[in-house]
Amino acid sequence: MGDLSNRARKILFAAVTEFIATGDPVGSRTLARKYGLDLSAASIRNVLADLEEAGYLHQPHTSAGRIPTDRALRLFIDALVELRSLSPEQQAELSARFTEIYAGANDPLRETGRYLSELSGAAAVVAAPRAELRALAQLRFIPTKPGQLLAVLVFTDGSVANRFISADETINEGELTRIHNLLTDVIEGRTLGEIRDLFARRLADERLQIDALRRRAFELGSKATADVTPRSEVVIEGQNRLIDLPEYADVDRLKKLMKALEEREELVDLLDRTLAAGAGEVTVFVGSEAGDLGGGQLSLVAAPYMENGRVAGTVGVLGPTRMDYAKVMPLVDATAAAMTEVRGKVK
Repeated sequence: MGDLSNRARKILFAAVTEFIATGDPVGSRTLARKYGLDLSAASIRNVLADLEEAGYLHQPHTSAGRIPTDRALRLFIDALVELRSLSPEQQAELSARFTEIYAGANDPLRETGRYLSELSGAAAVVAAPRAELRALAQLRFIPTKPGQLLAVLVFTDGSVANRFISADETINEGELTRIHNLLTDVIEGRTLGEIRDLFARRLADERLQIDALRRRAFELGSKATADVTPRSEVVIEGQNRLIDLPEYADVDRLKKLMKALEEREELVDLLDRTLAAGAGEVTVFVGSEAGDLGGGQLSLVAAPYMENGRVAGTVGVLGPTRMDYAKVMPLVDATAAAMTEVRGKVK
């Protein structure tokens, strides 16, 4: 923002605020009347023209007001980063609600999305943890027929994955009990990805002397955890809140929105990019920064949540580029923190 004077920045932020509130092109008379700038409409109009020339505003029609560009929205968002947060009372209320959700909801991720959509007034997206990032609680084998076992993977979040694996030799009940006990000690506190790596190292290290039972346990464990389908579920709630906005009265924009919501590949890619940010970091993709998502006319505010001390999944809000960032950013940040807290208590 070093290229903008204080006056230009103040007028730009007023224009962004007005556009976010109304969705309409912003004129100099509106800014002079509503934002206490102590400048004449003519003076404001001159500054708006300079901001347009600098790439912060554009004018859809000669006689119309001006609309902030993605560049202007990015400057506005960056100025908000440490400007606003939820009050302690709001944070406590949100935390209490998430405790209720995770204690009683059949689908806590979907309930999380519904609650965040209600709070934000936009669409909420929640990405479930990927399989390799989720911690295992138990690994059990059930004999089904000669040469076959059913592997049951129980994750610490209570979800279960089942798969059939081959077994070259018959395993009696006593051996199976010892294998279960051995694997329980090995998997404790580890994610699926870490367990896969551990089994591979143990089996490949010829210097490591392991008895036949231990080797068999690692071989079965390796088969059970290999190629488990990554959990890439993405929950979207509150789509109707977007569809009802005036932006999507335009049929072409509505089609692009529906494509983004239905196909989801670009949205999942953006959510994955937020995982690298780490806990406590809110990432905002504004318009063209989100690539071709919704034709470059959508924004995503997202933050990662943690589980077992590791970044697990992502929660966010999806909306038009004029979304209320001052409201949404602290909401997403607080939601991610509350999810981290409550998921850490779920065993």
